Amino acid sequence: MNTAFSRRIVLGVVAALSLALSGCGYNEFQRMDEQVNANWAEVLSQYQRRADLIPNIVNTVKGEASFEQETLTKVVEARAKATSIQVTPELANDPEALKKWQSAQGELSSALSRLLMVTENYPNLKANQGFQDLRVQLEGTENRITVARNRYIKSVAEYNTHTRSFPTNLTAMVFGYQVKPNFQVENEAAIKVAPTVSFDKPAAPAASK
Repeated sequence: MNTAFSRRIVLGVVAALSLALSGCGYNEFQRMDEQVNANWAEVLSQYQRRADLIPNIVNTVKGEASFEQETLTKVVEARAKATSIQVTPELANDPEALKKWQSAQGELSSALSRLLMVTENYPNLKANQGFQDLRVQLEGTENRITVARNRYIKSVAEYNTHTRSFPTNLTAMVFGYQVKPNFQVENEAAIKVAPTVSFDKPAAPAASK
C-alpha cells in the first residue's frame, strides 16, 4: 500500500469521524461548555468587583460619628466569609460547593442592603460626594452581577438540555458530559431584578380624616 493511498484512507476516516461527531452533537457540547465557562468567569469577576468596593465603602462610613458599629461589623464579617471560599474551576460543577458559595454571597448582599438603609439616617453621608460615588459604583456592580448571573443560568440550562436530550444524551454518556449544577433561587423571577439601592425616604402615610 503506497503512502498516497494510505494518506487518503486516513483522511477519509478523519472526515467520517468529523461528520459523525458533528451529527451527534459533540461540537455543540464544546461550544456550550466554553460558553458556560466564559459566563461563569464573568459572574466571578463581577462578584469580585463588589468585594473590592466594600472596604472603601466601610472606611467612608466609619468616618461618620456614632454610626452603627454592628451594621459595619456584619458587612465586614460577611465579606470575609464570602471571600474565604476558594473559587476553583471545579466549584461551579460541585452542587454543594456552589450552594455554599451562593449562600455566602447572599449573606453579603443582605448585610450591604442593611448598611445602605441605615445610612439614610446620616445626612452627612448623604451629602458626602465620595460616598455617593461609591454608592453609584455599587449600584452599577449589582446590575452587572444580575446580568452576568442570568447569562450563566441561561447557558447552563441550555447545556443541561443538550445533555439530557436524545440523541445528544448518548454523546454525553460516551464522552462523560454531566449535567451541571445551577444557581438555586427560591423565586426565579427575583433573579431578573437587581437589588434596589435607594436613599429615598419612603412616602409618609396619608393622614386619616
